[in-house]
Amino acid sequence: MAAMLQPGMLSHREQTMASDDYPDWLTAEHRTGTTIMAVEFNGGVVIGADSRTTTGAYIANRVTDKLTPVTDRVFCCRSGSAAATQAIADIAKYHLNFISIEMGEQPLVKTVANVFREVCYGNRDSLTAGIICAGWDKREGGQVFSIPLGGMCVRQPFAIGGSGSTYIYGHCDATYKHGMTKEECFKFVANAVALAMSRDGSSGGIIRLAAIDESGIERRVILGNELPTFYEG
Repeated sequence: MAAMLQPGMLSHREQTMASDDYPDWLTAEHRTGTTIMAVEFNGGVVIGADSRTTTGAYIANRVTDKLTPVTDRVFCCRSGSAAATQAIADIAKYHLNFISIEMGEQPLVKTVANVFREVCYGNRDSLTAGIICAGWDKREGGQVFSIPLGGMCVRQPFAIGGSGSTYIYGHCDATYKHGMTKEECFKFVANAVALAMSRDGSSGGIIRLAAIDESGIERRVILGNELPTFYEG
């Protein structure tokens, strides 16, 4: 008969897992410690993200897709705990499906953002998630909403998030221009994400981009050997 564990006792596996010699990535949480970004242009939005998912210091996935469609014209960019952000996106899509059925049309970008806000704010003490919600609707065109940790929701002309964002606030403030074209926004996002990836150890891999407007969704990928390069001492 197997020995019964007394309260406070650790099993052999737990003792082994707690050992200092055991790699931390085996017990660490999967995180999309990340760089995510979205920017409005006249008639739509451009979104982008790196593709690295980490487990502690271990790279668990180098080609993650952090740009998640939630309706036909709205995407969310995910940063934080991979499990939490995937669950939030699934819950939001579930509620938005009912909303679209009741309304008989696709929900507005603002409606989508507020569904994410309710989920993130209601679970702010138990989930680690930073979301950027961006898309197009026929009423207000392209829109970007930032929903950072804590569940606040605010519309911005451009938004950045994730661990890599701390390295590029100055760059984005200095190079953003109101009224950029779609191609200028693609370049703006690609350069900013590439700069963050070059400094942030939790960001890396490839850059995934998407433009969302009235005509549909255009997706692009910048591979590792095609990333924009800058000064390297």
